[in-house]
Amino acid sequence: MSVLVDDDLWSAVGDPTRRRMLDLLLSEGSGTATSLSEHLPVTRQAVAKHLAVLDRVGLVRATAAGRERQFRVDQAQLTRAVAQLTDVGAAWDRRLRRIKRIAETIQRDTEKTDETGKNE
Repeated sequence: MSVLVDDDLWSAVGDPTRRRMLDLLLSEGSGTATSLSEHLPVTRQAVAKHLAVLDRVGLVRATAAGRERQFRVDQAQLTRAVAQLTDVGAAWDRRLRRIKRIAETIQRDTEKTDETGKNE
């Protein structure tokens, strides 16, 4: 059974800053825009915008924490993302094996043609 790929999800994690934010949230357990901005080369406002993207695709969930919002990675959505990545990786592995077989067949046919041409 194939897992459908969520383009919005992968677009969100395609950004290196957002991936770093996810790494930080996973290692720390949670964080605010302010705390995350202390570890990133972007402003707090930029972090807040990145968090909004991650929230929109469901990779993070926010709860009120005083004047700020505390963000945590949504484990269910992360599991879904990992399943998608695994499925895409397996599909590419199959494709690459087929390409390798085709290339090996072409190479064998070329070698046979070269040998036949030399013998005549």
